Amino acid sequence: MGVSGGLILSLEKHLDKILEIDTKNLIARVQPGVINKHFQNEVEKLGLFYPPDPASQDQSTLGGNVSENAGGMRAAKYGITKDYVMALRAVLPNGDIIRAGKKTIKDVAGFNVAGILIASEGCLAVISEITLKLLAKPKLRQSAMGVFHTIQEAMEAVYKTMASGVVPVAMEFLDNLTIKAVEERFNKGLPTKAGAILITQVDGSVPEQMAWQLSAIEGHFKANGCVDFKIAQTVAEEEDLWFARRNASQSISVYGKKKLNEDVTVPRASLPALLEEVGRISKAYNLPIPCFGHTGDGNVHVNIMLENPETQLEQGQRAMEEIFKCAIALEGTLSGEHGIGLSKAKFMPLAFSPEEMGLFRAIKKAFDPNNILNPFKMGL
Repeated sequence: MGVSGGLILSLEKHLDKILEIDTKNLIARVQPGVINKHFQNEVEKLGLFYPPDPASQDQSTLGGNVSENAGGMRAAKYGITKDYVMALRAVLPNGDIIRAGKKTIKDVAGFNVAGILIASEGCLAVISEITLKLLAKPKLRQSAMGVFHTIQEAMEAVYKTMASGVVPVAMEFLDNLTIKAVEERFNKGLPTKAGAILITQVDGSVPEQMAWQLSAIEGHFKANGCVDFKIAQTVAEEEDLWFARRNASQSISVYGKKKLNEDVTVPRASLPALLEEVGRISKAYNLPIPCFGHTGDGNVHVNIMLENPETQLEQGQRAMEEIFKCAIALEGTLSGEHGIGLSKAKFMPLAFSPEEMGLFRAIKKAFDPNNILNPFKMGL
């Protein structure tokens, strides 16, 4: 339903074509309704690679990914959507059509309008075409899992590994509550007494490169409290390692009928402090808060579970506000990939000064003077 009786514009059925895959320039032109996973599959048939892989990749569209600046598990090494957008074609609220950016690698002529449209949550224009950068597909990949007694040890292992020169494709974590939930739902033999597990993946061109990366990661993990380290030797074993992470979100429903699910991001070295504070907030409000996410880039999904939503909702919202304040105090941000939308709009002044909010509103007015595109989102 549209806000305040507004209309909803859907592009998924009519603007859903891959217009071009240019194997010489390593770019592609697509319409916004193309499904992320479908696009990945098509470019990989040509030996190419589009890294951004949000968990919703089977359903989410590339236009939506651009509007939210979506990330994914591979962000630790390859970055997020903004790192692959070269140009956009968009329709302004008054009907004018603009092109922002170029298909060239370098372009410093004029303002970076494409950069402003990325992550704008549909508040500024309607994106009608996207030009994306592609990479050569890595020849090899391999995954591993480390088990830790405490979540603090796991977080220390993350940032020390990343600071050592090893750059994993992904570095994902599950805390104890999430491990127990996955095990209860799916009986996968996970170590339910572990404080946390880290699941990582590396890629490369030659076996020696793969072996060096995995050996280095194992060394850094064990130096920071890892009690068990397993390397997947087959595709089936790799899928088994990733099963817990891919099914974490649905599994934690064992803790309550409703979840307040938000994502916050902090500098990697601040992860131990963030998760320690989340643990304190969980005890203070007597609410389970299972956490998991993309620790390779400091992005954590916090899930405040409510067994009785009618009586606990206000309590849960206060707990979430405390988590937001903690993330900002650690020089983090309100969202790493979910965006602000309407639900988090009231928290924007926690993260931005009145002058910064004024600048956002001025940009919104320049694009959309009548405020007809996604009014009220992001507190604008």
